[in-house]
Amino acid sequence: MTISSSLNASVAGLAANASRLATISDNISNSSTYGYKRAVTDFHSMVIESGQGSYSAGGVRVSTTRLIDERGALVSTSNSTDLAVRGRGMLPVTSEASVAAGEDNPLMLTSTGSFRTDAEGYLQTTGGLVLMGIPASADGTIPTYPRDSADALEPIQINANQFIGEPTTTVEMAVNLPATSAREGSDGDVETLSVEYFDNLGASSTLSFSFTPTVPATGASNEWTMEIRDSESDLDADGNPDVVGLYVLTFDDSRGDGGTMASVTDVGSGGAYDPATGALVINVDGGPLEINIGELGSSAGLTQLSDAFAPVSVTKDGSPVGNMISVEVDESGYVRASFDTGTNRILYQIPLVDVPNMNGLEALDQQSYRVTPDSGSFFLWDAGDGPTGDIASYAREESATDVAGELTELIQTQRAYSSNAKVIQTVDEMLQETTNIKR
Repeated sequence: MTISSSLNASVAGLAANASRLATISDNISNSSTYGYKRAVTDFHSMVIESGQGSYSAGGVRVSTTRLIDERGALVSTSNSTDLAVRGRGMLPVTSEASVAAGEDNPLMLTSTGSFRTDAEGYLQTTGGLVLMGIPASADGTIPTYPRDSADALEPIQINANQFIGEPTTTVEMAVNLPATSAREGSDGDVETLSVEYFDNLGASSTLSFSFTPTVPATGASNEWTMEIRDSESDLDADGNPDVVGLYVLTFDDSRGDGGTMASVTDVGSGGAYDPATGALVINVDGGPLEINIGELGSSAGLTQLSDAFAPVSVTKDGSPVGNMISVEVDESGYVRASFDTGTNRILYQIPLVDVPNMNGLEALDQQSYRVTPDSGSFFLWDAGDGPTGDIASYAREESATDVAGELTELIQTQRAYSSNAKVIQTVDEMLQETTNIKR
């Protein structure tokens, strides 16, 4: 009956607008919630086949969708581990409960979060979302890992009391030796230089360089003997550290290349000199150490000019043991720990997760989401590489709710609800008139 279908359609309209009111209420109540994705309610008409000359109202169906692919504006904060994604990617997180229980960590996703270390050092939000990443190797490199699996992801744990020391592996020297010392009549004074280095345990040690000129009977020899001793090596009969490198250096005296090295001869203990790189390798207490003294014919490195001994430049890598003072996340998702010695080390890399249908994710508490068959399978991208965007630190993502727009929809919903109620009232009056016909 047409009147009955009108009643049923209006009841469906009331239910549909009630659902729409629920999503509007949720959106407005979360207008200040970081990372909130607004929900929308769509109406779909139902058509019931009617007989010739009559029409039956089908009413309305409702579907609710959360627009996870909509992003809010980013706002700056003062915490280095406040993170937000600039793009369509999502941060991988897991639950605090699974980490505490030592169970497999279920993969969950979020677009932003204020992560801080807890009592165990895990980076987590106040709501219990623990940030996950790929742990770096001891040398700071990220190992290869499967991109379509979460097996390589681990909860990020920061030990705020950890120490670090970087061993010295390379020393570069630019030193001028006095040409007058390698001429006849010279006193043959030995020139000395000490260079600090750090062993593989972060301890400070010293390399002692001595340069002894060869004084000829006549003319100039342009020849020096370079002796290298390691403070950590065994002592010889005279109580001095053993020699770890002994080389004869010959310098060019031609007009064009005067003062540059012409040849380097290894005469014991150290490794051979490589003329292509200008480097030689010696074995010290902490392992092999490369010393770059310059290429043959180059004015960089060791030279023999004028009458002054001048250590122009001595540079090296490595550092002593230092305390961690801060942790930051860069645009590529690398979690870097900075130490008071001025060094930093990569601890983790945070990949960004992408799925084909972002709105097909299952919404959970704390603005987190879970992969579902509707969303499609996930893939782990390097931040800044691919379609996922990059990571912004010192930032949070605001709610995607537009309060003005929601209030406008609220007015429309109220009017639609009242109109459906009015239809029900009209149907009631018509049924009452039908009842009165009997009288």
